[in-house]
Amino acid sequence: MKELKGTPRQGLFGATLGFFIGFAAVALFGPTAARFQEVMHLSPLAVGFLVAMPSLSGALLRIPFSAWVDLNGGRKPFLVLLTLSVAGMTGLSAVVKFFYPAHLTASMYPVLLMLALLCGCGIAGFSVGISQVSYWYPQSQQGRALAIFGGVGNLAPGIFSLILPMALGTLGLAGSYLVWLGLLVTGTILYTFLGRNAPYFQLLAQGVPPDQARPIAKQHGQTLFPARSLRESLRVSARVWRTWALVWIYFTTFGGFIALTAWFPTYWRSYFAVSAITAGLLTGLYSILTSLVRIVGGMLSDRLEEGGENTAILALLILLIGSLVMVGSQQFELAVPGIILLAFGMGLCNAAVFKMVPQAVPNAVGGAAGWVGGLGAFGGFVIPPVLGFAVRNLGKSGYAIGFIVFVFLALFSLSMAWILKYTRESGRTQIAATPARP
Repeated sequence: MKELKGTPRQGLFGATLGFFIGFAAVALFGPTAARFQEVMHLSPLAVGFLVAMPSLSGALLRIPFSAWVDLNGGRKPFLVLLTLSVAGMTGLSAVVKFFYPAHLTASMYPVLLMLALLCGCGIAGFSVGISQVSYWYPQSQQGRALAIFGGVGNLAPGIFSLILPMALGTLGLAGSYLVWLGLLVTGTILYTFLGRNAPYFQLLAQGVPPDQARPIAKQHGQTLFPARSLRESLRVSARVWRTWALVWIYFTTFGGFIALTAWFPTYWRSYFAVSAITAGLLTGLYSILTSLVRIVGGMLSDRLEEGGENTAILALLILLIGSLVMVGSQQFELAVPGIILLAFGMGLCNAAVFKMVPQAVPNAVGGAAGWVGGLGAFGGFVIPPVLGFAVRNLGKSGYAIGFIVFVFLALFSLSMAWILKYTRESGRTQIAATPARP
């Protein structure tokens, strides 16, 4: 048997790097959507679909790719997703180089949609990394580890939303896409060398039978182990009702985060007529703050009793208040604190959800992370067209009124979090009240 490579910290670093790079591609679509809209004469609804397309593939691929982790670890799934993103970015770079602006007409819209789908594949690396990190760390440390993974990885759209407007002014659209392509290729190569699977999966790759690999992996500190097959991992997790409660909450908070990261550049420029640089700064503020707060949420979830549930309830109350502020934000000065409240609510709740996943389905973490991360992130595809639909039907005021969708999402998610908390406490009470058998 070969020597096992890596430590939990190295496993966390590699997974975080892969997700950060994969998520970076999505940052292009929000700030450049206005340019495509101008030359292709797209409606607000069409723009909404365009900026949402990366979220569609990034959401749907999370389910099978996360469960794939339960078969052989996260390294191979990560590399496949990053390679698909490179292919999509290569195609987009070519389209912008050879067709923008004179020859980029409305007939090219389906091509942009398909290439956007490919670029979004890297977002699916989130659920792969969640499973990969979960297998490296014991449950008592997962809240912090997963929050660092998600928080740092989620910084990518915010950082690049800040940089991209300046890059567009200096390098132009074609040059910016080539820089992003180079970044994606470099990151993929780095992950090839730095990505690490947990000990159990390294042993399987060496040909060690599963029943022998488990005790050896336990000696190296691994405490979580997967179901035996892809189908079983998904089936086991799908039969647990808590999985679906977490899906809805994550649809609201992480799906909402992706949606607003893509939508805010259009929102700020069209509703308040700010410059492209100011829109990028405000979008970056929201995205980076959400990601940093996520790290705090993970630590809070680890320290509090029923930390996941209690943190989620607090976060969703903040999200509800922020959504109400945004609905009534007719002034720029009111919208800015509104997005800060949204950032705090979504960031805290995103961390809390994945603190609860290993508790809900400890023997099929990959499958559960796939359902929650995949269907939850689907909100990033659904919500932008809804916001665009509000603008199309209500005019300029629809930019504010459209946020009513987050009011309803927050209310329903809050009820789900209360049910999760109540049933967990009720289950403990029943266990404590059950007399021991003689």
